[in-house]
Amino acid sequence: MRILVTGGAGFIGSEVVRTLVAAGHRVRVLDALLPAVHPSGVMPGLPGGVEAQRGDVRDAAAVERALAGVDAVCHQAAMVGLGLDLDDAPDYAGCNDFGTAVLLAAMARAGVRDLVLAGSMVVYGEGRYRCPLHGEVSPGPRRPEDLAAGRFEPPCPRCGAELAPGLVAEDAPADPRNVYAATKLAQEHLASAWARACGGRVLTLRYHNVYGPGMPRDTPYAGVASLFRSALARGEAPRVFEDGGQRRDFVHVRDVAAANLAALGVLGGRLPGSVRAYNVGSGEVRTIGELAAALAAAHGGPAPVVTGEYRLGDVRHITADSARLRAELGWRPRVAFADGMAEFAAAAPQPV
Repeated sequence: MRILVTGGAGFIGSEVVRTLVAAGHRVRVLDALLPAVHPSGVMPGLPGGVEAQRGDVRDAAAVERALAGVDAVCHQAAMVGLGLDLDDAPDYAGCNDFGTAVLLAAMARAGVRDLVLAGSMVVYGEGRYRCPLHGEVSPGPRRPEDLAAGRFEPPCPRCGAELAPGLVAEDAPADPRNVYAATKLAQEHLASAWARACGGRVLTLRYHNVYGPGMPRDTPYAGVASLFRSALARGEAPRVFEDGGQRRDFVHVRDVAAANLAALGVLGGRLPGSVRAYNVGSGEVRTIGELAAALAAAHGGPAPVVTGEYRLGDVRHITADSARLRAELGWRPRVAFADGMAEFAAAAPQPV
C-alpha cells in the first residue's frame, strides 16, 4: 500500500514510518515541522524511499497534494501535551480539530477511505474507579484545596469513601478534563462523522503514555518521561509531582508503531462506515514515581525528589485495558518496561 503519514517527522510518526517501510509499504510524509517540535525547520532523516513533503494539515492545498495516489492515511499530526494555560486553546483546536477536518474533507474528495487515527487515553479523563459502597463511579473534578493539602486520591462523589482504581476499557464514557483531551475527543467524532458520510473506515488507536528514543525534550509540551530524562541529563533529580503514586501505562514507541501496522492490515476488511477504537498500552500498571526511579537508576542518578506540586489539569490515575487490541488485531507489546527504560535513559538527544 501507499500510505500517507501526517506528522511523520515527529516522535511517534517517524517510528510509524520506519515500521511501515520495514513491512514493505510505500510511505509519504506530510509534516509542518512546527517550531515547538522542530526548531531547525529541517526534515529529519527518514528511511530511503520515503517521500517527504513539508505542509500543514490545515492547508487544504498541501493536503490534497499529499493524498495523490494514496491508499490509506495514518493521521499522527497533532499538538500534544496539556498546554500551559487556556491561552493555548486556539492552537490546540486549530492544529488538532480544524486540521483533522481539513484532512477528512480532502480524503473524501480524493476517494481515500481508510484512516488510522492517533487517539489518546486522555479522552477518558480520570480512569475507572470502584467505591466499596456504590460500585463503579466517576470522580468529580479535582479540587485545588484538596491538592494543596496533599489529598491527591479522588474520593467517591457520593459518600467520600476512598476509591480503588482499575483498568479502563474502550467502552468507558468519555470525560475530557483539559483542552488537549477535548480536542482529541473531537478528532474521534469528526472521523466518525466522516466515515458515516462517505463510507470510510476508521480505527482509532488511543495511545497511553508513549516513551522511547526520539522523544521531544526541553519543551513545555514534553511528556513526563522526557522531562525526567532531561533533568537527569542536566545532572538534576527528576521532580515528581503529587506523591508519585499516579498510575499510568507506559508503552514503548516501537510497540505503538506496531499497533499502527496491525491496524492498517485489517482496515480493508472492515465494512464501509465502520469505526472502532483500541487502547494501546503495555498492560502493566506503573506509577510516576516508579518511572522516575527506573530512569534515574538506568541513568546512574540522581534519585528522584517527590515535591508535592500539582497541576490542576492532571488526572490521578488512568491505565488501559488493551485486551481488545490483542484479541482483534493480534498485537502484543514487545518491549519490557526495564529494557525500554534502560534504552531511553541511554539514548542521545533527538536532533531537531
